[in-house]
Amino acid sequence: MFRSARIKLTGWYLLIIMSISLVFSLIIYQLIGGEMERGFRRVEMRFRAGELGIPLPRHFAFTEKISPQLVEDLRLAKKKLILDLLVVDGIIFGFSATAGYFLAGKTLRPIEKVMEEQKRFVADASHELRTPLTALKTSIEVALREKRITAKEAKSVLKSSLEDIAGLESLSNSLLKLARYQQGNGSLVFEPVNINKVAKNAFKKISPLAEKKRIRFRTRTSAISLQANEQSLEEMLVIFLDNAVKYTPKGGAVSLSAKSDKNSLVIKVKDTGIGISKEEIPHIFDRFYRVDQSRSRKRLRGDRLERSKSSALPAGRHGSSDGESAGGFGLGLSLAKRIIELHKGSVEVESTKGKGTTFTIKLPVKHS
Repeated sequence: MFRSARIKLTGWYLLIIMSISLVFSLIIYQLIGGEMERGFRRVEMRFRAGELGIPLPRHFAFTEKISPQLVEDLRLAKKKLILDLLVVDGIIFGFSATAGYFLAGKTLRPIEKVMEEQKRFVADASHELRTPLTALKTSIEVALREKRITAKEAKSVLKSSLEDIAGLESLSNSLLKLARYQQGNGSLVFEPVNINKVAKNAFKKISPLAEKKRIRFRTRTSAISLQANEQSLEEMLVIFLDNAVKYTPKGGAVSLSAKSDKNSLVIKVKDTGIGISKEEIPHIFDRFYRVDQSRSRKRLRGDRLERSKSSALPAGRHGSSDGESAGGFGLGLSLAKRIIELHKGSVEVESTKGKGTTFTIKLPVKHS
């Protein structure tokens, strides 16, 4: 589709450029041709006047016709002019075709990228939605087929179904947030924000999980003020902290620091977790990408689904393991990066497999 559109756009570029080129060529031909004819008449008149010994004024007009010999010379000169103009137009055509094709590709590339992202987003979202829906449907169907279901078993089915519904709700909320941030920063209001306050609020939201896993949390922030959107900035910190806590084993440590560096605020979120391999680092901000697939929600739901199909009741689908607590839909870091981009900032990742990961976020203190 885009190849056809690129060729059509190139054709329009060529049509416009060649139309302009031909019009200019016609004007040039008329101007130069007329000037050549007047020049030939002057030459002939001066030649005749010289033969007769008649002096001529410097500026004079001619009304006489040119001799047949000069008419032939003029015709050949005009023919040569036409050929030269055609050669120039051919060069312009070739250059315009190449440049037009290149510019058409460059023009369509962002649109193609957006459409490819949209297609991939819809496909990934459909896949992520289908997995919990299938597990939910299967567990309910198995329960309905059971003729003698006890109240305890029914509660177990309902509990596991509620877990899947909660996951779907979380996914839909994440998708809505991502769509809102993808629209641009028009809806974000930037105002002076105290990073110390934002960091404390973010820590409060993830502290229950940190306490449950007995993770030591250290913070080194000061009352640095920057122009930002407080709500999205807090959401971004929650994502990084939550990610650090979830992928850090029990008894590990997570630290958050913020310091001023010239005109930027540098935030570091460091953990002693499982780490990320070098091959996976370039992809961690992609939507629906999860580093440790074995601990992902999708894998766990798949295991549950297999158990529910092979047993009378999905008895193993209730409760949460540490593995599932680390699971997710792979949208968190995508959201975080988008928030950073809307703040005109950047993020870097340093990680060692089995030792931990450090996210370094740089945000401008002021916005022009």
